[in-house]
Amino acid sequence: MITNRSIKSLAVLGAVACAGYAFHLDGQEEEKEKNAELSRAAFKEAYKVLMHPRCMNCHPMGDAPLQGDESHPHIQNVKAGPEGKGIYALKCTNCHQDKNLPGENMPPGNPTWHLPPPDMPMVFEGKSPGQLAAQLKDPKKNGGKTLEQIFHHVAEDKLVLWGWDPGDGRTLPPLTHEEFTKQMKIWIDNGAEIPEE
Repeated sequence: MITNRSIKSLAVLGAVACAGYAFHLDGQEEEKEKNAELSRAAFKEAYKVLMHPRCMNCHPMGDAPLQGDESHPHIQNVKAGPEGKGIYALKCTNCHQDKNLPGENMPPGNPTWHLPPPDMPMVFEGKSPGQLAAQLKDPKKNGGKTLEQIFHHVAEDKLVLWGWDPGDGRTLPPLTHEEFTKQMKIWIDNGAEIPEE
């Protein structure tokens, strides 16, 4: 038999359960926002490397690489070509050997020296943190890569690693490679959030 007392008890239990659930949801939302903030902050740190000449010179707006710490246009008037490896007599590998040539500001080298191909230019130059994060996340704009593949690229690709061994006369990125990959991992693992403009 249901009494007024049992109804009141059920009402109290229901109110406690609802309050507990609401508290749980609030806790989840708070944790989610904390992770999102962590992700955005990590990308802003990694962005310092992505915009450094060692990265940006190979990710320009136009169809030619940039050179030097001031990112001037390539003085030999080199163009990316259909594969990002130069065209005609101005192939990248004509000057860029499989390793850095000795001497200050001599041509840098790497076995896979190239620009992104024109059909997937992956432009960094002129991009805000939010624009660049959105581009890196979008498989339609990043060469069909997953975030895991993007991380693999920045963590292990030998051409990316060259940025921390660029030859005499060139500055290094503002973070170590270890710190850079750590920030990229934090960004990805916490939702790959896009920084606000």
